[in-house]
Amino acid sequence: MISERAPNVEPSHLPAGRSLHHVSLFCGAKAAARVFLVGDFNHWDPTATPMNRMPDGQWMASLELPHGHHRYLFLVDGEAQLDANASGVERNERVSLIAVS
Repeated sequence: MISERAPNVEPSHLPAGRSLHHVSLFCGAKAAARVFLVGDFNHWDPTATPMNRMPDGQWMASLELPHGHHRYLFLVDGEAQLDANASGVERNERVSLIAVS
């Protein structure tokens, strides 16, 4: 599941054309011990963006992303997993896509 809202950021603090948008990504791997979010926004670093377990057992990560399309995956206990709720899937690379606007 993907949730978006505009951030409370003064436009004058950002370079022209680089406004950021608040994005929350959810992973339903309730039995997982650890889940990380990897993507082009964190240089595919497997430990840069740990996801937090929510009370209902889902995992969530929130971040600020610029306008455009971003590629990502969930690392569920070390195994790459597509996001079933993604905006799309890039089949050649087997990654999830999110469109941020």
